[in-house]
Amino acid sequence: MNYPFVKSEKEWEEELGSERYRILRQKGTEYPHTGKYNLHFENGVYCCGGCGTPLFESNSKFDAHCGWPSFDESIPGKVEYIVDNTHGMKRTEIVCANCGGHLGHVFEDGPTKTGQRYCVNSLSVDFKEK
Repeated sequence: MNYPFVKSEKEWEEELGSERYRILRQKGTEYPHTGKYNLHFENGVYCCGGCGTPLFESNSKFDAHCGWPSFDESIPGKVEYIVDNTHGMKRTEIVCANCGGHLGHVFEDGPTKTGQRYCVNSLSVDFKEK
């Protein structure tokens, strides 16, 4: 895929560090209940940990009790959706539409009116307080 924000893999790895690189660039997952934003409910915006693009408003965040930060919608146009058939499952991967950084997956089992649960790795995002 071609994204507006481009760096070499070496640049990404040097800038992000090994664990963030593993998640954002190699489609990894952090262990549940370990991420710093899992139970974080401050007022602000969650931005891509790779390029800084705003992705999720704090008012869309909820506690899904799944161990990862969960949102019921993204900021329009900021997240790209990719069919993911890995691990014997059919899921929808979510990536930053600006740099292609792996965020997590979106599921159709959310408890709010959108019916969606964006399940996001804490290491995929940074938080900016309003």
